[in-house]
Amino acid sequence: MNAVQEVIIREARSEEREAIAKLILEAYQQYAFEMPRPRWEEYRDAIRNSVFGNAPYARIVAELGGEIVGSVQLFLSSEAAYGKPEMGIDSPIIRLLAVSPYTRGRGIAKLLIQEAARKSVRLGATTLNLHTSDMMAAAVKLYEKLGFERAYETDTTNGETLVKGYRIELPGSLLLQNAI
Repeated sequence: MNAVQEVIIREARSEEREAIAKLILEAYQQYAFEMPRPRWEEYRDAIRNSVFGNAPYARIVAELGGEIVGSVQLFLSSEAAYGKPEMGIDSPIIRLLAVSPYTRGRGIAKLLIQEAARKSVRLGATTLNLHTSDMMAAAVKLYEKLGFERAYETDTTNGETLVKGYRIELPGSLLLQNAI
């Protein structure tokens, strides 16, 4: 009988950035076929730049059996996350949530989001923000299930794509109450 391996949620180490970039690109590869090639190449480069840049406040990873199988980045503002202070978000934002296609369905994304929420609360934040598009339907479904609500005033566009803002109020949030 196989023992069930425990998912460990922790801070990423600097030397893991290449593994994190590989994981995110593997997880996001499915979107390469849903956008024009030049746009995918731009997105791919933006992902790598974010992973190797210094803008994230925290890089959180999920480890299973000694392998990184999930990741999320936590930023402190829209300026840090997107280089867009005009968006006016001065509270934490999660970006580039990714789970290996081989380990999906185990609740890893939820664990990563919960850890980002806990870090946000420790910083004194009352909200946690994110942005996504309709192309990422499974992610949208998860965010809404966890209690994120549309924050229309933070919507933006990327080319012709509407990038939808979402926010969750952290005090009393079911996301934190259900955290293990």
